[in-house]
Amino acid sequence: QVHLVESGGGLVQAGESLSLSCAASGSIFRTNVMGWYRQPPGKQRELVATITSAGSTHYADSVKGRFTIAGDYTKNTVYLQMNSLKPEDTAVYYCNYYALGSGYWGQGTQVTVSS
Repeated sequence: QVHLVESGGGLVQAGESLSLSCAASGSIFRTNVMGWYRQPPGKQRELVATITSAGSTHYADSVKGRFTIAGDYTKNTVYLQMNSLKPEDTAVYYCNYYALGSGYWGQGTQVTVSS
């Protein structure tokens, strides 16, 4: 079992920055993929960015050049730095951990970007 705790959401104005963090605990397997997904109001959950334990990253086209994902595997923590935020980035952001065919989700943190 893996437990994920997210932090860092909030309310910002368009153009500002926000940083999210997600700490994983429990049965952490060294080879894994962690990432961030988001669910805008009234829409389905979508991928934002992922990072493997080897350091490979992947971003949704909508956030490329604005968001940066990073991992500190000594702390089993993944971060999401969000710059130049737009109102369409408003969503509940969820952390995800995936390894050995099992995935786990955090409780979600709200990010609201006002215009």
